[in-house]
Amino acid sequence: VQLQASGGGLVQAGGSLNLSCAGSGLSGYIMGWFRQAPGKEREFVAVISWSGTLTYYADSVKGRFTISRDNAKNTIYLQMNSLKPDDTAVYYCAATRKSRTTQESGDYDYWGQGTQVTVSS
Repeated sequence: VQLQASGGGLVQAGGSLNLSCAGSGLSGYIMGWFRQAPGKEREFVAVISWSGTLTYYADSVKGRFTISRDNAKNTIYLQMNSLKPDDTAVYYCAATRKSRTTQESGDYDYWGQGTQVTVSS
């Protein structure tokens, strides 16, 4: 499995970005988004089941971010609205073969290279 994240950039507070994660061999994989800010540990952002019917979000992004996937294109997305300076981080997509959606980074088997999101105040 190979993952390639893209779509990051610099945006003003209140703005939006749509991250993409293109992969190969993602059939059956649960997919997640994580982020890591400077000096902080990597944290869970969102996860989506293989079918796309189950999604879970960190409380800090609930109502502002939306995770989705297009299995025909082997791509997942993270639509980020109402961005805040606290959302500034490197965002990573990840894949797991776990049977249930999980928020634990240690459960993920494959990681993308990360894409930088910077939100200015």
